Amino acid sequence: MVGKILQPEIRSLIDARDFGALREIFREWPPADVAEVILDMPEDEQVIIFRVLPNALAADVFEYLDVEAQQKLLRAMAHEQVVGILNEMSPEDRTALLEEMPSAAARQLIKLLTPEERRVAHALLGYPEGSIGRLMTPDFIAVHDDWTVREVLDHVREFGHDSETLNVIYVVDERGKLIDDLRMREFLLRPLEAKVSDFRDRLFVALKVNDSQGEALNAFRKYDRQALPVVDSYHWLVALTVDSALVGVVLWGTISGAMLPFLLRRLGLDPATSSAPFVATLVDVTGLLIYFNVALFILRGTLL
Repeated sequence: MVGKILQPEIRSLIDARDFGALREIFREWPPADVAEVILDMPEDEQVIIFRVLPNALAADVFEYLDVEAQQKLLRAMAHEQVVGILNEMSPEDRTALLEEMPSAAARQLIKLLTPEERRVAHALLGYPEGSIGRLMTPDFIAVHDDWTVREVLDHVREFGHDSETLNVIYVVDERGKLIDDLRMREFLLRPLEAKVSDFRDRLFVALKVNDSQGEALNAFRKYDRQALPVVDSYHWLVALTVDSALVGVVLWGTISGAMLPFLLRRLGLDPATSSAPFVATLVDVTGLLIYFNVALFILRGTLL
């Protein structure tokens, strides 16, 4: 009811691009009330409200939305006009207002959208250009440490067909926080009634969504892994990234950034057009294609 009364004010703030004031309106609201307001707004405005909420509040609000409403909200994040509106923020406002998207929403987003839609929505995830958060795949297997080996293997059989790799199984707590990883062989060699908590070693490696792609490459070299989990700032498991594809993306970014001015000059064009934003956009688009195609080729049929 209060949300309907405030709708004109909310729309006015969106039209005025006063995102800081919009955030302050909802800061102290109960999540259920914010969810109700969001549902009463057009899809594009739903996205804008959701993305300026503080991270913790946004996570709670997302849980109050039913599955259909969640998916509508996430699909609207691929709308060019929404991204365009939020891109009008100054760099300072973007840093202050666009916090990391809640992990539950981020996981669904990268699974729900096509690679092209994901390219558009990347700006709304709150991950900087060149970060590992822009090169993630959502297909992985996660289990809980109170499960038995039998339950884990049954889960893998049911949901593992689309997983990028089954070499490593990730262990999360009840909120989705990463607490361990275990190689598949550990499950194959244990009694079926053994619990994961009985043999997990609590030693694991993870990348953070804001890590640079160079830092990620160093981690792959150091730990000799085919894939590594990616966690957000709260250590909740968001996705995976794959080393072979990452090498291709970083190499392509380096080559294209270095060679593009020479190519443009050769064509009689102004090399100034190969500015950082232009190169970043080119690398983002082509890099995604490289990433997912290499990942698909390398990991198809992988088990051990």
